[in-house]
Amino acid sequence: MFKSGFVSLIGRANVGKSTLLNQLINKHVAIVSDKPQTTRNKIHGILTTDTYQIVFIDTPGFHRAFTKLGAFMNEESEEATKDVDIILYLIDGKKYGRVDEEFLLKLKGNKAKVFLLINKIDQLNPQEVYKIIVDHKDLYDFTEIVPLSALKNRNVDLLKNLILKYLEEGPMYYPKEDLTDHDNDFLVQELIREKILHYTEKEVPHQSAVYVEKVRKNGQKGLEIQAVIVVERASQKGIVIGKGGSKLKEIGTKARYDIEKLLNCFINLKIFVKVEENWRDKVSLLKEYGYKQ
Repeated sequence: MFKSGFVSLIGRANVGKSTLLNQLINKHVAIVSDKPQTTRNKIHGILTTDTYQIVFIDTPGFHRAFTKLGAFMNEESEEATKDVDIILYLIDGKKYGRVDEEFLLKLKGNKAKVFLLINKIDQLNPQEVYKIIVDHKDLYDFTEIVPLSALKNRNVDLLKNLILKYLEEGPMYYPKEDLTDHDNDFLVQELIREKILHYTEKEVPHQSAVYVEKVRKNGQKGLEIQAVIVVERASQKGIVIGKGGSKLKEIGTKARYDIEKLLNCFINLKIFVKVEENWRDKVSLLKEYGYKQ
């Protein structure tokens, strides 16, 4: 019997959803950083074997939105709870509170099975984990409660087995070789944005976007990729470029390494930076940068 189903990863910003997705499918398809709101779009991570296919849906962290981009991200999260078989509701074991309870209210009446995942248990002692379980078990009729550490890969295989326990017989929704539903341009953009998150500070990571402008063959076994980093202010452009172009070179070098691993070919990566004031509140630009349907 071949099993299949859709499984959403839901929770506040920075609780470890993308790290868990990458561990579950054993591939780097979702970017990660220690900054909140790293994930902006729904991302399907696909795990396929001879006996099952699980389509995991990573989502932006639920948060209080102050821009049209923020509203889009919350819509992506809520949309991902519809028509799925299982919802994995992640909380940060070191930090949880009222926003978590508010989000649980949104799941009332949902037909999907809901697992509570207590992440980051590598930073907790057993007594603290037990207290979190006690505090949460009466808030919702959870199908399973699983303490884990996505970063340390603790109890991830246990989680996978529990998911398979509840999935039913079904078809293969994606070709066996597919790892995600997004095209290479999207993955390239995300890998560049991941480096912006890692190598810049303050408001720059949250006020920047990336899009691929052009891709063309560069010799028999290579590609030339032209990408654009968008920021909201001229001062941010200076930060991203850095003194003598040093910061942009660092971002480009690190991104090119990961893109070559992803596409398995030589990459000539050219990155430009431009300013679009308040792009996060302009619907036309949100569409252009991939944040609106």
